[in-house]
Amino acid sequence: MVIKVAARGRIAPFMVMDVMRAANARAAAGYDVIHLEVGQPATGAPDPVIAAAKRSLDVAELGYTETFGLFELRERIAAFYGTRYGAEVSPARIAVTTGSSGGFVLAFLAAFDAGDRIAFGAPSYPGYRNIATALDLVPMAIPCGEASGFQPNVELLDRLDPVPDGLILASPANPTGAMIVPDVLAEIVAWCKARGVRVLSDEIYHGITYGREAQTLLGLDPTAVVINSFSKYFSMTGWRLGWLVLPDDLARAVECLTQNLFISPPTLSQYAAMEVFDCRHALDENVRRYADNRAILLDGLRRCGFGPLAPADGAFYVYGGVGSLGGDSPRLCTEILEQAGVAVTPGTDFDPHHGDGFIRFSYAGATADMTEAISRLRRWVQRR
Repeated sequence: MVIKVAARGRIAPFMVMDVMRAANARAAAGYDVIHLEVGQPATGAPDPVIAAAKRSLDVAELGYTETFGLFELRERIAAFYGTRYGAEVSPARIAVTTGSSGGFVLAFLAAFDAGDRIAFGAPSYPGYRNIATALDLVPMAIPCGEASGFQPNVELLDRLDPVPDGLILASPANPTGAMIVPDVLAEIVAWCKARGVRVLSDEIYHGITYGREAQTLLGLDPTAVVINSFSKYFSMTGWRLGWLVLPDDLARAVECLTQNLFISPPTLSQYAAMEVFDCRHALDENVRRYADNRAILLDGLRRCGFGPLAPADGAFYVYGGVGSLGGDSPRLCTEILEQAGVAVTPGTDFDPHHGDGFIRFSYAGATADMTEAISRLRRWVQRR
């Protein structure tokens, strides 16, 4: 007898995690590996966050919190929007989630029905496509190349047929670091309002920019869902904590879904996260290090023959064409790991149709690692 296995579980892998596993196995076998594959800050949480977690183990009740999280943490998040963006947000609209990944699951389930179409620029974070597919939604990739700055615009949206039910925007974006300029963002929001398209704004790389600041969608579209995370700018990757800022019409639905799917977000992580908003000096020091790393990679990758390179306006990635090295980025990434000792991620993870000629390089690590990685890549290119 054949026992049924659900089709929704047969989604594409998140390739970067496969690359990380291969890199870790190689390191365990005694080889020296530099990790440029995972978008994870090399620095851990700031010291006050660690101290708060230790205190909480002794004095706090680490049971369930309210479904939307500790009210005190939601107040801190709301205050953060006032300080950083000048935006007034009620804590009642904020839902703390189990990472931004949990936030996407909740937002998709609350806003869309099976068969609804979710559009997003390509290349993009693989979770958009794979979570949507697992939830029986229909992903609609919008090819966004060098001509559009690796971001969608109204001209590209006009080509969509049918009009999607939802649109995901990310500025800065993974894997390109590309940002949407304010005028274009306003045009996109107006396009969506006119057609009844729900916007989800992925803002997890806000705070990590090199020039102009990122613009939150709050205030531009009262029906939008804003998604953020403690993993990137706040350097709390393994604490698995994120948040949603919800429009009024989705708040109760997300609350009921969270009650049944997750009950509440991790309690210890919430107590610790309340301290991170007072650590801006340390967090901005991280961003200055990313800026140094970015300069090393942008210059070094060009010298190695990679290109074109996406704008890298924010986040901590360079998305580079393989240039004269030939296509088949998965094969090239395997070669680079085995022959150069540098772990990088194939562009097919972010764009299954057009990513074969690209590789993503993460510069979230130590500056010395960036310099050494470029040296290894240069030697590898010369040997080929």
